[in-house]
Amino acid sequence: MTDAIAILDFGSQTSQLIARRVREAQVYCELFPWDAPAEQVLALEPKGYILSGGPASVYEPGAPTIPAYVLNSQRPILGICYGMQALTQALGGKVDASAQREYGLAQLETLHPNPLVDRGAQPVWMSHGDRIESPPPGFSVLGRSENSPVALMGDVERGLFGLQFHPEVHHTPGGRQILQRFVIEVCQARPQWTPESIIHESVHRIRQQVGEELVISAVSGGVDSSVATAMVQKAVGEQLAAVFVDTGLLRQGEAAQVKVVLQEKLGIELITVDAVQQFMSALKGVTAPEEKRRIIGELFIRTFEEQARQIGAPRFLVQGTIYPDVVESSAPDRAKAQRIKTHHNVGGLPEKMNFTLVEPLRYLFKDEVRAVGEALGLPSEMVWRQPFPGPGLAVRCLGEITYERIERLRAADAIFTGELAAAGLLRMTAQADQTRGTAQAFAVLLPVYSVGVMGDQRTYQETVALRAVTTQDFMTADWARLPDDVLAKVANRIVNEVQGVNRVVYDITSKPPATIEWE
Repeated sequence: MTDAIAILDFGSQTSQLIARRVREAQVYCELFPWDAPAEQVLALEPKGYILSGGPASVYEPGAPTIPAYVLNSQRPILGICYGMQALTQALGGKVDASAQREYGLAQLETLHPNPLVDRGAQPVWMSHGDRIESPPPGFSVLGRSENSPVALMGDVERGLFGLQFHPEVHHTPGGRQILQRFVIEVCQARPQWTPESIIHESVHRIRQQVGEELVISAVSGGVDSSVATAMVQKAVGEQLAAVFVDTGLLRQGEAAQVKVVLQEKLGIELITVDAVQQFMSALKGVTAPEEKRRIIGELFIRTFEEQARQIGAPRFLVQGTIYPDVVESSAPDRAKAQRIKTHHNVGGLPEKMNFTLVEPLRYLFKDEVRAVGEALGLPSEMVWRQPFPGPGLAVRCLGEITYERIERLRAADAIFTGELAAAGLLRMTAQADQTRGTAQAFAVLLPVYSVGVMGDQRTYQETVALRAVTTQDFMTADWARLPDDVLAKVANRIVNEVQGVNRVVYDITSKPPATIEWE
């Protein structure tokens, strides 16, 4: 069994980033609500525990506490922010409100040698209003900052540590190393979480789940569904039938490309369904984004059910659900976070359907999915495709969906991504310059009309918004600082070549507070 770390989520907005950093150290981990059943967490046989931050104060009535099985485990524990304070209180130390809150960058001064942080000063990211007044018995103060007399503490012999700062965020430059040292050196977890090990374990689980039964796969042509399909094919071979539904909501040339890659390059049996008319009819007059997602999710499943009946009614359906989908849809078996939006392959599924889901990528991050895809032998043009939402252009075409508006959006999107690719600004390989290339870029059609002038004639037409972001994990993202000349060329081409558009704007909002997609 692969060595693993259990992360208990106390409600931090960056709990998922902790998991990302542990995975980057090639150590498997899972994220659980702090009050998850003990047997669920212990089934992982964790080599150690990480306690996340959270919004509460440990001295408030009803504040989350560390489960007894964790404290009694005799395994290493790392508490981060709230997790540190909860560990302090549970073991007999004192936590109180700080006279001076600490938010943003601070300087950590390491006071004593320890397994996690090198001696000297280094920048760290703080976000707290409470502080440790006195550590628990047996703990030493290992580091401090200007407003935190106990910014780093530990009982080295027992492998118990607390950090007042957040090592998981990019603003703590040495944070990755701190987490890596904890999981590998302190917890003695072996770095076994590699693409090859992921494939090996996933193939084993898939075979156990489906046995010798038929499996049907939902292929959208995107990275996730393609990798999931290839994974299941590796596990069950000819038991798999892949279904590609042309919804009419795909990017330019996408349907033809999917067929070529899956059939000719991968040799996967592909059933193509032309459902353009059905989807467009079902979406007529619908403007609410969640209703669009619900309709598309429902129609997807019903379409697959019909295809399943024609090929022998398999009860297993493969979907390319990945971890960010699960987190943002707030699936009940994971982090207790507020639902941001419904993904058609997670929260948008109908309550009643005739399938048992097979989701081999459910707890993988996007970069892990890409690495697995490469290890499976998928072509790079598929593995490094720009991310595309399950509902397709429907959630990039704000307002009512019509044939005319979808074609308008499709054309604008092709111009934007084409010009970025020509300028070397699309991140299309693992070796791409991540400070320059965009991780995701697309056009959005807005139901916003404005006055323009074309050929001395007054126009009153729609607006296209351009969205391009840089990100490593898709949980947070920043807007891409694209060159002015590239944006100017894109805008000029769109208003000249796309009928019905006379204005182009550029979205400069990060995630958070926005999401990457507009709907």
